[in-house]
Amino acid sequence: MNEARLVRMAEREAAKRAREAELAEQAARAAELAAQAQREAEEAEALLAAQSAERAILLEAEQKAARDSRYAARKAAKKERRRGY
Repeated sequence: MNEARLVRMAEREAAKRAREAELAEQAARAAELAAQAQREAEEAEALLAAQSAERAILLEAEQKAARDSRYAARKAAKKERRRGY
């Protein structure tokens, strides 16, 4: 009877260790998935920041071109007035 009890205790202990190992494996998988999701989020954020910076640069260049064009038009008009035409 004592042997049967020891066998059952050993089986319960083995089952407990198997559950703990499975839970540890699940936790490791969850941590890997979380890390991958974090990397993807960081990559998406970096891409968004790069696109935003590119749009800002393009807008600045467009505004500079418009400003230069207005300056050139004013300068040409002033030159015309000086000539007396």
